[in-house]
Amino acid sequence: MLSVEESFRRLTIGDPSLIGAIVDLDGRDPGFRQLDARTESLLRIAVLVALDAPQSSYGAAIDAAIRAGVELEDVVAVLVAIAGPVGSVRIISAAPRIALAAGYDVDAALEQNDPSDHAVRRSKTPP
Repeated sequence: MLSVEESFRRLTIGDPSLIGAIVDLDGRDPGFRQLDARTESLLRIAVLVALDAPQSSYGAAIDAAIRAGVELEDVVAVLVAIAGPVGSVRIISAAPRIALAAGYDVDAALEQNDPSDHAVRRSKTPP
């Protein structure tokens, strides 16, 4: 196992063998501690939000998270936790993408809501 110092040094210089091991998908151990699947899947969702990833990116991430034991309430908790650092615009952009990847069409649900409902609604046309 690499020391923390050695890991930072090799990452800082962009060591091709370490970088290759990190991004290699065949499951080889890159030589340092790895996160559990649940934590890693939540972090991957957080990164997608921060990057303002397209809808197509969320499906695999949500599927992996659910396989790792993540509940949708945990995903909402991640959105709350990262709202400050990434900003509300990223959260608002990601929420319907994540919901759709989880099988919930927020836009369709908003269209079916009762107009007397006090929930905030997104308008398709400016007032």
